[in-house]
Amino acid sequence: MKNFVQMQFAAKSENESFARVVVASFASQLNPTIDEIADIKTAVSEAVTNSIIHGYDEDEEKKVYLSCKIENNTIEICIEDKGNGIEDVEMARQPLYTSKPELERSGMGFTVMETFMDEVLVSSKQGEGTKVVMRKTIKSNKKQD
Repeated sequence: MKNFVQMQFAAKSENESFARVVVASFASQLNPTIDEIADIKTAVSEAVTNSIIHGYDEDEEKKVYLSCKIENNTIEICIEDKGNGIEDVEMARQPLYTSKPELERSGMGFTVMETFMDEVLVSSKQGEGTKVVMRKTIKSNKKQD
């Protein structure tokens, strides 16, 4: 099975929950478990929040781009912004690292994404934005013998 969806939305914190629901609804065609859906929703939440808070400094006039595709039993989710970009992606992926300590953020966003998804790829260029691609194979969808 192949399927895809693309959308964009304002970089408002209220839209983070909207993005979670869209991705969860799209993933439901793979018949995931509740735990698998929760993992996907949590990872999407973290990626969208990073775009809003770090990519755009909460500028609600900016747009977050979301795309999902399903192939076989794997969902691929892409969250992209055209914002600030990340100076050092490897440093940003370290647990507890945050570029905004004044916001009392935990610095665990990428760690959470990596924990719940099978693969997380991050590409970023300062002044041009960040793209996070996450993949998860839905194991519960495999045919029973």
